[in-house]
Amino acid sequence: MLESNKNTASRRITLGGAVASALWLMLGAGLGCSSDPGTSTSAGAGGTGSSVGGSPAVAGAPAGGSSSPAAGSTGAAGNPGFAGGNHGLGGNTGATGGSASVGQAGMPAVGGSGPNSGGASPTAGADGNPASGCTRELLKATIDSYFKALAAHDPSTLPLADTLKFTENGQVSKPADAPLWKTAGTLKYVHSALDTESCNSASQAVVPDGTTDIPVAVRIKLVNSKITEIETIAARKGDYTGVTSNTAALAASKDTIKWEETVPAAMRNTREELVSWMAKYFKQFPQGVCNTTSTCKRMENGGGNFVCSEGAGCAASSTSTVLKSHLIIADVETGLGVGFTLFTGGHPDMHLFKMYGGQVYAVSAILSKGDSTGWD
Repeated sequence: MLESNKNTASRRITLGGAVASALWLMLGAGLGCSSDPGTSTSAGAGGTGSSVGGSPAVAGAPAGGSSSPAAGSTGAAGNPGFAGGNHGLGGNTGATGGSASVGQAGMPAVGGSGPNSGGASPTAGADGNPASGCTRELLKATIDSYFKALAAHDPSTLPLADTLKFTENGQVSKPADAPLWKTAGTLKYVHSALDTESCNSASQAVVPDGTTDIPVAVRIKLVNSKITEIETIAARKGDYTGVTSNTAALAASKDTIKWEETVPAAMRNTREELVSWMAKYFKQFPQGVCNTTSTCKRMENGGGNFVCSEGAGCAASSTSTVLKSHLIIADVETGLGVGFTLFTGGHPDMHLFKMYGGQVYAVSAILSKGDSTGWD
């Protein structure tokens, strides 16, 4: 979620005019694209918070300042090719070598060494859930089962833990008592991030709410193959007025952004880098929007399709966290990072971004209306 600028706040900014002015005053003067001292994240059902200083540079990034990436062919979605060099996350992308060709389906081919291709080594996840027991296949199957049960209005078919916590637009309830579980139809579209380390999935979807298709965000957490947490954001008409919802554009982003396409190993950012980018975005908003490409687009409930840098900047100008996130997850294989917050104005919010080679190519947010996320 980014502001366009103060002069266009009433038209295209995600915030109201008064809120936008307040945020700009909070952030103060920009200091350039720099990193804060450190990163600290934690999450859980009780509403732990996240704060971050900035995105660390990838080991091997060029010394003496950042440089522009070498020219490369563009992919189907307009993503530039890369020439191989290592990429820093504190500012612009560095590159060495000659031009690079485009990889399959618009992903850049690699012409040299890239950032560390792996994420953090498997460790015990939240609630003692071992990462080794959580697989991408398990998370995908759970997502599929969830949307089938939702359309059937029957949560009893799901492996729900006795300790399950469920929210819809920040309201805690049982799934069967939630509004969407009474009106939902058959799933029409979904893309998902799969975080096997924390055993969370985060999905952005198009679901019929009665006779109207709406944007829906769903996070599902598993512990020992049981669903322990479900966080839902259902964006109905009038819930968020910053941008008009566009479910067709949200579904079309599968082909233009290629959210779930696997990133070549040499171009992957680490888990820590993905989490740090999202955390800095929230902490410095709207001055934490770093490492975005010139063609990076952002959507809000599928609508808008703004340039990511519009009304934003990359500067460590805030001394306090602007937007508190209760959870940030990462999918290293596909380069997806996801953050959850209560956006200004009372909007439970899921932000998802696509990153590879140290650069961000797209941001998509789904927002509804509520006084709390239910997880704060």
